[in-house]
Amino acid sequence: MPNMSPQKHPMPAQEAGERSKNFREVALGYDVETALDEAKRCLNCKTRPCVGGCPVRIHIPEFIAKVAAGEFEEAYQIIQRSSSLPAVCGRVCPQETQCEQQCVRGKKGEPVAIGRLERFVADWHNAHSCDLPHKAEPNGHKVAVVGSGPAGLTCAGDLAKRGYDVTVFEALHLAGGVLVYGIPEFRLPKAIVEKEIENLKALGVKVETNMVIGRVLSVDELLEEQGFEAVFVGSGAGLPRFMNIPGENLKSVFSANEFLTRVNLMKAYQEDARTPVFHAKKVAVVGGGNVAMDAARCAKRLGAEEVSIVYRRSANELPARAEEVEHAKEEGIVFRFLTNPTAILEGEQGVVAGMTCVEMELGEPDASGRRRPVVKEGSEFTLACDCVIMAIGTSPNPLIKNTTAGLDTQKWGGIVADETGKTSRAHVYAGGDAVTGAATVILAMGAGKTAAEAIDAELRAKE
Repeated sequence: MPNMSPQKHPMPAQEAGERSKNFREVALGYDVETALDEAKRCLNCKTRPCVGGCPVRIHIPEFIAKVAAGEFEEAYQIIQRSSSLPAVCGRVCPQETQCEQQCVRGKKGEPVAIGRLERFVADWHNAHSCDLPHKAEPNGHKVAVVGSGPAGLTCAGDLAKRGYDVTVFEALHLAGGVLVYGIPEFRLPKAIVEKEIENLKALGVKVETNMVIGRVLSVDELLEEQGFEAVFVGSGAGLPRFMNIPGENLKSVFSANEFLTRVNLMKAYQEDARTPVFHAKKVAVVGGGNVAMDAARCAKRLGAEEVSIVYRRSANELPARAEEVEHAKEEGIVFRFLTNPTAILEGEQGVVAGMTCVEMELGEPDASGRRRPVVKEGSEFTLACDCVIMAIGTSPNPLIKNTTAGLDTQKWGGIVADETGKTSRAHVYAGGDAVTGAATVILAMGAGKTAAEAIDAELRAKE
């Protein structure tokens, strides 16, 4: 019998007071009974609008039908044909603005919980299946992938499934890119990412860490000396932005990138961490995106008594996922909307002693369509804090563009690439944050998938 309930099943989660003191995963996942019942809400539409909303084109109605039938491994096999990172996407993909936004059930109620079902299927497979992915017959072609984030891993996985000899070059000591250094353990456990990467290695993908392309080897050397026939650049956007206000060079001012890398990748939350992090009492996080939410929630878990999100627009313009905002509020994060910093104050030993701010008002819409914030006259005040985390965006590191001949880039640093990922440099493709600037995991995966198809077409044309 179909389930015609207008509401999706809620996601079980740790209680807010408990989870704000630990780094264990917040969302606990569906059990079998809940997954079966939620899957029966799917109408299996012939037009499949949900698929059109998915950047990697997962066959959503088909996998959900398998879940409804209790055929969980079959459901996983359907997903993995399109996605190299199903357990990741089920956790961090913004389904509410993509596949679920297109769901027919959402017109008169809530959409089917597509993301939660994807997570359930991936977790069920990882818990019950010992079979490694099938390694494709080699086709004799060799491709390099720069960066092991979602774009690079997706491109590598899709090419490996076609028989390509793929090597991924990662600058850090651990593969995963933003999945391991940027997203906290309580949203995406590192063991999940490690498992997904092991699956790619089983397909034949080779991963070389501590390889800074542009320093150890250049893109030109990969093509001209190392025998690679094509290169995909998925190096992300790891260069943090600052506001250029007084006091940003003080000791307890962090970019969100540095703060999250210390906490996530280097486990700075542990007492015996080799790379410690400043344990503040009052933290101000400047910004309103998912990265700002992650930084604020990490600071809370590190023992901060008060953590504030300082955002210059209103709650209606907040770009972070609604679920992350809700979780942050439940955990006691304070939201200071229509507030903008003007200076960071210095205290003893160069540590932050507060931050001067002004109140804002929303004026006319800017180029993005959002109403432009303007300063409210005479509204300056001082916000008490001893640590400031800047989470106002990132841009691509200039290393690749500065060391690759003939590679066109945007003024702000992004690599210029067409809709297939092809760049101005012959045999070089790019995608994800290295092209668009900071965006979502699933959009980066979509770009990696598209580039893999274009690389395959180019190299097969040579035959």
